[in-house]
Amino acid sequence: MKISLIQSDLVWENPKANRDSFEEKINGINESVNLIVLPEMFSTGFTMNPGVVAETMQGETVLWMQSLAKAKKTAITGSVVIEESGNFYNRMLFVFPSGEIQFYDKKHLFTLAGEDKFYTAGNQRSIVNYLGWKICPMVCYDLRFPVFSRNTENYDLLLYVASWPEKRINAWDALLKARSIENMSYTIGVNRIGVDANGHNYPGHSQLLDCLGDYVVAPTESENVFIAELDQQKMIAARQKLGFLNDRDSFKLL
Repeated sequence: MKISLIQSDLVWENPKANRDSFEEKINGINESVNLIVLPEMFSTGFTMNPGVVAETMQGETVLWMQSLAKAKKTAITGSVVIEESGNFYNRMLFVFPSGEIQFYDKKHLFTLAGEDKFYTAGNQRSIVNYLGWKICPMVCYDLRFPVFSRNTENYDLLLYVASWPEKRINAWDALLKARSIENMSYTIGVNRIGVDANGHNYPGHSQLLDCLGDYVVAPTESENVFIAELDQQKMIAARQKLGFLNDRDSFKLL
């Protein structure tokens, strides 16, 4: 499976400007890819003003993702501020090339920034089945909680989108590597760059690691569109040879 990671600055609370920017970048991808990954809250930045920017599942950003996925014949994923039944969600959307949507609502809300005061937490994981791959979508702060991301379904790809600030970027790098190693899974982290309206600087460090924790796409701090290919058979062979997942603990999340 060929994947594109888009590491970009964001225009604060301006969905149209961000959609236009990402569409230009996506149109600039000159080879066929199967999945395009955008950052957390890619249409607005990591805002605690959901009442100002929230959209519905029939809103312009969702329709834009569907239209673009169909036109490019690729899946597109990233998180968006969604309002549903009077609640706001930091919702990671996975839009298939057909326009079908599967989603995951961020479970671990970032209390340090007060995200829990404005958003409703999700209560379950989601596994996306796409092109013979089992994909586990997660959002930013979820990265700090290894039990929640434990590979109990034999997923092939663990996928994080984020707004992870510069002051804690060492933790981002270390935890992504740890998640890939402990779960014997390809692991992707896509983080934004630039400074938001609250003065927080985001250095990127988007990356792709294989099931042994080695970089396929190494961290950088500039705006960029990365393209990489994942080899499922190579990952399966490593799992069979080493057998580490056979010894994992058995448990249930409450």
